[in-house]
Amino acid sequence: MNKHYNVTVIGGGPAGLAAAISAHKNGAEVLLIEREARLGGILKQCIHDGFGLVRFSEKLSGPEYAERFIEEFKALGIEAMTLTFVTGIINNTDGFSITVVSKNGISVIESDTIVLATGCRERTAKQVFIHGTRPSGVFTAGTAQHFTNLLGQLPGKRCVILGSGDIGLIMARRLTLEGAEVLGVYEAKPAPSGLTRNLHQCLKDYNIPLYLSHTVTRVFGDDRLTAVEISEVDEKMKPLPGTEKILECDTLILSVGLIPENELAESLNVKLDPRTKGASCDAQMMTSVDGVFSCGNALHVNDLVDYVSESGEAAGRAAALYRKEVAQRINIGADNNILYLVPQRLNLNADNSKTVVYFRSREVLENCRIVLSVDGRRVFEKKYAFLRPPEMERLVLDFDEMKLNDNSRLLFEIEGG
Repeated sequence: MNKHYNVTVIGGGPAGLAAAISAHKNGAEVLLIEREARLGGILKQCIHDGFGLVRFSEKLSGPEYAERFIEEFKALGIEAMTLTFVTGIINNTDGFSITVVSKNGISVIESDTIVLATGCRERTAKQVFIHGTRPSGVFTAGTAQHFTNLLGQLPGKRCVILGSGDIGLIMARRLTLEGAEVLGVYEAKPAPSGLTRNLHQCLKDYNIPLYLSHTVTRVFGDDRLTAVEISEVDEKMKPLPGTEKILECDTLILSVGLIPENELAESLNVKLDPRTKGASCDAQMMTSVDGVFSCGNALHVNDLVDYVSESGEAAGRAAALYRKEVAQRINIGADNNILYLVPQRLNLNADNSKTVVYFRSREVLENCRIVLSVDGRRVFEKKYAFLRPPEMERLVLDFDEMKLNDNSRLLFEIEGG
């Protein structure tokens, strides 16, 4: 007989740990499934500090932040299956059948609800159309971080970093500290992609140059990378002919964006948001499939792990308290100045009195405001000195006091700038 759980959390990183703990505290029998041998997710290799400032008012390293949740998880006696892969999920009328493979073989788990906390993955060289051969020495930033911080192996000695995402900026500093020469960080966009604090602490403090509106268009080398071709790009990020330069190096590190990991969600026919590349959800983190919840970087790529944990807690609580009912849903609209906004809809039959809304602007804007209108009537606005796409913003709104109904039209807009 297959064992039955109220909530099954897939993914043992910061979102999954927070979801499992929250679901347990709300009375659910919980199972957490993790494909790696240890819990903690990507935080295990993030030895830099800056984690936990929002949640704990402390500067913690990634392992320190994860350990606080792992200790609580174990103290509560929550069941976990590590080195376990989910190979299939069947949506039954009364729950879900989850097929997993572990060192003990194949087994099937029955669960009333599922929380997808599967995190995100990095874009690769082929996804950003870099031409040339396939030599060794080309790494994603996360892989380079794994080599350096967990395996104690330096990826190379003369490094070029493509993309100014936060992991790339952090690795520029890390490689410099380990004795490698970082020749520069190249960014195709006209503005940096990472947090302002990382630009200062990782590049400016170490005199590492940042080249905007530049990209890598080709790699050279047979067995090992020997050089890259750098080109300037236009406003549409297309390489400009005649601007090519050859830069000798032995390592290319890619920090060109993260994509939510949603293969399992797609197998369940969960509707994905083309803006976030994650699931479209309501304020309780429930997806378009009843009983399936999403959180953390699987839902949308966050700046801070504190907000990953926050969404995990919300998803775990909602999954534990979930009861099948007819939902009364309305969509939340966002104008073109907004890169994305989460959640994408509201369930009017649920408690929406303290709804957390996350959003990013599409462009860098100054002296602007975000405005929420209901049926053309302004009900909320907040001013900002500036908004930047790399820096996610967070609002807490009481939608219940707005007296919404089936026909209400909600629209967020950014004005000014």
